[in-house]
Amino acid sequence: MVTPPSWDPGWDAATLDREYSPSSRVPSLRHYLDEYAARSAEARARHEVRRLRYGPGPAETVDLFPAPGGATPLHVFVHGGNWQALSAADSAFAAPGFLAQGVAFAAVDYPLAPAAALDDMVAAVARCLRWLHERAAELGVHPARVQVSGHSAGAHLVAAALAADPQPADVVLGAVLLSGMYDLEPVRRSYVNDALRLDAASARRHSPLAHLPRRLPPVVLARGGEDTGGYAMQHDAMLAALRAGGHDVVDVVDPRRNHFDLPYDLPDAATPLGAAVLAQLGVAP
Repeated sequence: MVTPPSWDPGWDAATLDREYSPSSRVPSLRHYLDEYAARSAEARARHEVRRLRYGPGPAETVDLFPAPGGATPLHVFVHGGNWQALSAADSAFAAPGFLAQGVAFAAVDYPLAPAAALDDMVAAVARCLRWLHERAAELGVHPARVQVSGHSAGAHLVAAALAADPQPADVVLGAVLLSGMYDLEPVRRSYVNDALRLDAASARRHSPLAHLPRRLPPVVLARGGEDTGGYAMQHDAMLAALRAGGHDVVDVVDPRRNHFDLPYDLPDAATPLGAAVLAQLGVAP
């Protein structure tokens, strides 16, 4: 029998299903999904947005909200949805807050499970980051001031992309990981794997905790205080690994936030998360 990591309590399948179902801790998942869509639609109605193709796949597009002026900072957001739901269309809710501070915003689309494998998703996110960096000047973005965030499954994809070869770590100023999953073995043993179809070997291959590179950009690692125990332990394990590796990491646990409303704080300097994000980006509120 394989001994689980010290942060894995060896939960049974029913407990894993609950602990890796963040909606189990909120009254209504639909409320947040509708709110994401409504806030994102409002952002698109009020601000210029450009849909750009960064790769050959049909889902490989990014929605760019340019900020006034030239050579502005850029915040890139990779949505969650258990690797199988949501899109850039639902992910522009933070754009107005960044634009108000002179920061361009981009929402990334990527291929989803079950049609796409995790290899495809990680490769797409890495490709998008490189593409944005290489075309920064023509997009009105400063190439040395690109920050990437990911939420839930998106946090996993960002962390995995930063550990990929070739590493896109050189093309981002910093990373913001929100309520992510960094060891996929417990995910493999939960209902989420119905779409991912991971075995033990592929779960390890796609686990950022098993493949942290020696060099990473500064990281803001955040979660909501109302996240499930599974997400809390994933956060703690990633924090310990980053610190053990000597990486620059800021730990944010906001007791007021749950898994789904935490991303609203990304551009808000009055919140612990927003303050850390803007400080990493070098933006004075």
